[in-house]
Amino acid sequence: MRTKFLSALLAAGVVLGAGLEAASAADAPYQVEWVYHVKYGYQGEWWKIFRKYQIAILDREKQLGYVTDYTVYKPGLHTSEDSRWDYRIVITYPNYEASRHEGEVEHLLFADTDAVAKEENRRWELTVNHWDLPIHQVDPHTGSAE
Repeated sequence: MRTKFLSALLAAGVVLGAGLEAASAADAPYQVEWVYHVKYGYQGEWWKIFRKYQIAILDREKQLGYVTDYTVYKPGLHTSEDSRWDYRIVITYPNYEASRHEGEVEHLLFADTDAVAKEENRRWELTVNHWDLPIHQVDPHTGSAE
């Protein structure tokens, strides 16, 4: 009887430990990189629209605690057209779930959904290529993602 009790206790500990690992991973910071390649000569128009909507949304998400921080990058020199990018935005969320509030915040900030749709459609017309890439820091000593 005692052996069965100890086995059950050990099994429960293993299950509980696995649950804690999963909960810990769900609460880990989550980073995403947005990368944009804009039609040559239209970067200024594209940036004006992006700043009006996307930066405003990121700022509000940061105020609400959905975004921990974000950084916008622009290249200082140029590359070949096939590998060119114009803007990179690295966003850090407190966890994955916090990254899922963009649409909700957009509706809070911008009541005129027709105007948003029209200007955002224009921004996408000017976008040659775009990708969202979840990124993970790697410990250089172990090679494993943190």
